Amino acid sequence: MPLTPLDIHNKEFTRGFRGYDEDEVNEFLDQIIKDYEAVLREKKELFEQVTELDERLEHFKNIEETLNKSILVAQESAEEVRRNAQKEAQLIVKEAEKNADRIINDALAKSRKIMMEMEELKKQASVYKMRFKMLIEAQMEMLKADEWDEVAEEESVE
Repeated sequence: MPLTPLDIHNKEFTRGFRGYDEDEVNEFLDQIIKDYEAVLREKKELFEQVTELDERLEHFKNIEETLNKSILVAQESAEEVRRNAQKEAQLIVKEAEKNADRIINDALAKSRKIMMEMEELKKQASVYKMRFKMLIEAQMEMLKADEWDEVAEEESVE
């Protein structure tokens, strides 16, 4: 049974120690809901188009049958037209499949690029945090040094 946008919306995950960021998960689920609803709408529209095209195809088949009964020459011509249309349809399907593969490959490449960028940002954030921590620790060591106490004592003596 396929998921509905409501199923996605109502999905709750168990919470664990140091689990995923709830806001980030919710934002992602909201985006999935929007995208899934769009896909469902598109599927419905395409199904309606297919139904309409099936009805139109049926209409044309009836016309072809009538013509075949009336004129033998027209039957031969219609058969030739049908073969050409079928070849063209196959070419169109092959082109559509190539386009779909290209779109999928582009999306995968973009996804990989984003993941690599995200990993790089994580590394940069980690390095920044470590450097900042080291700077603070160095400053704390300087403040703990005896030299500061001596400077403070000299100022109080004067």
